[in-house]
Amino acid sequence: MIGLLQRVSHAEVCVDGESIGAIGRGLLVLVGVERGDTAASGERLIERLLGYRVFADNAGLMNHSLAQTGGGLLLVPQFTLMADTRKGTRPGFSAAAEPGPAATAFRSLVDTARQRHPHVAAGWFGADMQVSLCNDGPVTFWLSAPPDSK
Repeated sequence: MIGLLQRVSHAEVCVDGESIGAIGRGLLVLVGVERGDTAASGERLIERLLGYRVFADNAGLMNHSLAQTGGGLLLVPQFTLMADTRKGTRPGFSAAAEPGPAATAFRSLVDTARQRHPHVAAGWFGADMQVSLCNDGPVTFWLSAPPDSK
């Protein structure tokens, strides 16, 4: 499972012009589900997202995590993160999980996040979504929790 996290001052996801999730200061995470991902992959990714130190301390250093700051977490499924772009001019998606298992893995990820953090919003798997954000910094990191991670 891949999480492309962005530290934001605010972010929102809409479907058909209607807001389905929004946060203030926190993390927007675009989530890619790969073949073989399980609930354990999602648990490991959430552990990393909540503990990753991307927020400034009093000295201006990135020493605080989302769990410490209590900010929002917006999880948005994004199939295209699984693209293989190493050759040619058209991406390949053979590493991506099939839609059914991917939807299940994403729902499990969201459930885990909601059990462990008080402010969680999410996009809809398979929907045509519009995501707006203000990247704070900018700060963007690519985190991975491989299917075999424990």
